[in-house]
Amino acid sequence: MQRTTAYLLWADALAKLSRIEALRKDFCQPTGFGWEPPVDVLETAETMILVAAMPGVRVVDIDLAVEGNELAIVGIRQLPPAIHVARVHRMELPHGRFERRVALPPGRYELVERELADGCLTIILRKLG
Repeated sequence: MQRTTAYLLWADALAKLSRIEALRKDFCQPTGFGWEPPVDVLETAETMILVAAMPGVRVVDIDLAVEGNELAIVGIRQLPPAIHVARVHRMELPHGRFERRVALPPGRYELVERELADGCLTIILRKLG
């Protein structure tokens, strides 16, 4: 009985570790052109609000463009300066060029605000007409 319980606990722990690893891999998908940050899209009566996870990205390294019914988020995440003097044991956060194109509901939009805080870029698009 004790061996069965230990086996079940071990199997449960391995399943949880596997799920954690899958979530980590899904967080920032690598693509042929770099990586894609995950994005939440919210809608109010007057605006579209998009929140993109971008740990370690500087606001000056991000370009935004509304192209028809699509928002393009393009930029680069620089390697940390310590990379030049440190020994790397693990690097899981993506770096380099990123691009994310997010489909918007039909309509016209104007970029009215963008704010980068706590590793997330919040974009506010005003609906036009």
